[in-house]
Amino acid sequence: MAPQSRNIPILRKPTPQDFRTSLALGVQDFRAAPLPAFFFASFFALAGMVMALITYWTGQTFWLVLAVLGFPLIGTLGAVGFYDISRRLSQGETILLRDVIRFVWTLRKGQLPWLATIIIVIFLFWFFLGHMIFALFLGHSPMTNISSSFGVFLSSQGVMMLVLGSIIGALFATLVFALSIHAIPMLLDRDIDFMTASLTSISAVADSFWRYLLWGLFIGVMTLLSMLPFFLGLFITMPILGHATWHLYHRLSDEGAKELSQEH
Repeated sequence: MAPQSRNIPILRKPTPQDFRTSLALGVQDFRAAPLPAFFFASFFALAGMVMALITYWTGQTFWLVLAVLGFPLIGTLGAVGFYDISRRLSQGETILLRDVIRFVWTLRKGQLPWLATIIIVIFLFWFFLGHMIFALFLGHSPMTNISSSFGVFLSSQGVMMLVLGSIIGALFATLVFALSIHAIPMLLDRDIDFMTASLTSISAVADSFWRYLLWGLFIGVMTLLSMLPFFLGLFITMPILGHATWHLYHRLSDEGAKELSQEH
């Protein structure tokens, strides 16, 4: 499936109804193609479980805290499969997992890897900065194992570290959110370069910052809550949020506006 257009899309400002409708369509797509959605969601759940096991074996709980807080930063990259499923469903296609996997694999030759590299670099920088914050506040505290270490975070120094780390993490998350929320669906939909897609996405978020901020907070909270217990909730929330993100982009784009006007 080749991108449909070479034009830069014009993204209108979202309304509260756009977010609600996109979420409802996300649930609808998840019900229509649950098995492919579970396949792509399994990568999120397995990644979380591996991170938890590593911290358990090493006894370094702060790595788990950094990974959990940074998890939404790279979640947008893993949602590519959900975007393609939603696009195929909107075109009335039969969803075959092998077709979706084949399409996602072809994206390695396009512009998406460049955007993915930027997001991964931001994620790694968050890890580096987060480790520095930890060393600043709790560098001399004993961190022996995952069962006894969480008490350290309840100390005055631990609370200060969590507050500062959360503020900085939120800034990183906002940057990645603005950079990718429309850019990644756009790269699947249009034959444009990653810089144009990223700048278009950032501009759209800046024009309706508070509405996008609430949407981003909703996504972040749902993602963090679905990590309990044992990251199993990601099998539900990631497909729904992934599908909803595609529908939000499509509704706000010029092509989506044309389709809505034709329906009415």
